[in-house]
Amino acid sequence: MTTKEGTLLALTGVTALKQRVQHPSVHERKDRGSYYWFFRYRHDEVLPDGSVKTMRKFHTIGPSRGEGAMSRKQAIAARDEFLAGLNSAATRPEAVIVARAPEAAPDPGAILFGKLAELWRTDYVEKLAAGRPLIASTTRQKYNYALSRILPRWKDIRLNQIRAKDVMDWLQSECASWYAMADLRNVMSGVITKGQEWELLPDSFANPIRRVRLPKKWEVREKRILSEDEMARVLARIAEPNLLICETCLDTGTRISEVTALMVKHVDLDRGTIQIAQRSWRGDIDEPKTEKSKRTLALGALAPRYRTWIENLPNKGPNAWVFPQVDDPKLPRWDSGVRGALKDAAKLEGLDFTGFGPHSLRRANITWRQEVGGSSIETSKIAGHASTRITEEYTVVQLKRQDELTRRIQDKRSKAAKRQKTNKLAVAS
Repeated sequence: MTTKEGTLLALTGVTALKQRVQHPSVHERKDRGSYYWFFRYRHDEVLPDGSVKTMRKFHTIGPSRGEGAMSRKQAIAARDEFLAGLNSAATRPEAVIVARAPEAAPDPGAILFGKLAELWRTDYVEKLAAGRPLIASTTRQKYNYALSRILPRWKDIRLNQIRAKDVMDWLQSECASWYAMADLRNVMSGVITKGQEWELLPDSFANPIRRVRLPKKWEVREKRILSEDEMARVLARIAEPNLLICETCLDTGTRISEVTALMVKHVDLDRGTIQIAQRSWRGDIDEPKTEKSKRTLALGALAPRYRTWIENLPNKGPNAWVFPQVDDPKLPRWDSGVRGALKDAAKLEGLDFTGFGPHSLRRANITWRQEVGGSSIETSKIAGHASTRITEEYTVVQLKRQDELTRRIQDKRSKAAKRQKTNKLAVAS
C-alpha cells in the first residue's frame, strides 16, 4: 500500500482494514456427490464509498478422493500458500494491512469533507515551517472560526455527495451577511483545492463549491466615514498616544495592526517616514498582510510629533516599540485600547455608528486622498492594496464631494452658455 493510498483510506473514513492472521481448518466435504478439501476465511473489502464490508468466503482446494486426489497434508500446504498474502504483511497483532486488488483503490470522491478539512487544518492552517507559521495569526483565527461553523454540517459528507444547491441553501440559513457567506464558501472551496494541490484529488475533479454562486452583495454595515469637521471633533477628545496612533491611520492610510507593530528602527525621522515591515495582532508579530503591504509611508506634519514621542520612550534602541504597553514596555500596545478610546470619543460627540473604529480612519484616508487629487493607483499603492478593485471598495463618494463635482459641471455649462450668448451678440452687431 502506497502512502497516497493510505492517506486516501484515512480520508474516506477507513483508517485501515483489520489484520486477520488466519489459520482456518481444512475440511473434507462428502455430502455433495463429490469429495474435496475446502476451508472458509474472512475477507475485508473497501467499497467505492469508502466503507468496509467483511465477507465470509469459501475456498475449494482440490479433490480428496479419486483421480488427482490430494492428501490432507497437501491440502494444508495449499491453504497456507493461499493465505500467505493475507497473513504475511503484518508481524504484530495490532498491525493493519489492506488486501485488495489495485482496481479496488479508494475513489477520491469518497473522501469525507471533515477528514480533508482536518488535514487542511493541521498541514496548512496550523503548519509551521522553520519554526514560523505558514499563514498569519489573524488568518488562522478566521479559518478556524469558519471551520467551527462548517464542520457540524459537512464533516460526514463525502466530496462526491456535495451539491451546490445544498451548500447555497445552508449558507443562506447559516449566515446573516454576504461577507460571512463568502468566507464560508471560500474556505470550503480552499479545502478541496488544497486536496488537488496535494494530489489527493485529480486535477479533473470538479470542485462542487465553485458552482456555488452567491447572490448580489449586500451590506450589513453602512459604508460611512465622518466628515472632516466631525473627525476633528472626535480626535479632540482623544489623549496621547492613542491620538497619534489614530492620526497615523487617518493621515497615512495604515492599518491599526501596522502602526502598533512599529519599532524605532522603522521610523526615519530625517526623511519623515515610517516603514511598514510587520504587523501586530494581540501580541502576535507577523509579516504584513500581503507583499504589497510592505511599504514606506510619508508622515508629513506628524514627523515632529514622532520625534518628540520617541525621545521620551522608556526603552531605547532600534528594537524598542514605538507604542509600547503601559504596564510592560517590552510588549507592543494592543489595538483594543485604541479602538475603545476612539469609540468613546465618538459616542461623546454623538457620532458613533456600527462599524466605526480605526479601520474607518483608513477608509477615510483612501477617500480623502483621492478627493485632494491622488489617483486611484497612487491611493492603492499607498494603502498597500493588492489591486485597485479593493481600493474601489474602500472609497466613499460623500455628498459633499458629489455636490462639489456637480457644481463644477454646472459651472462649465454656465460658462459655455455665456460664451454662446456673447458669440450671438457679436454676430448680430
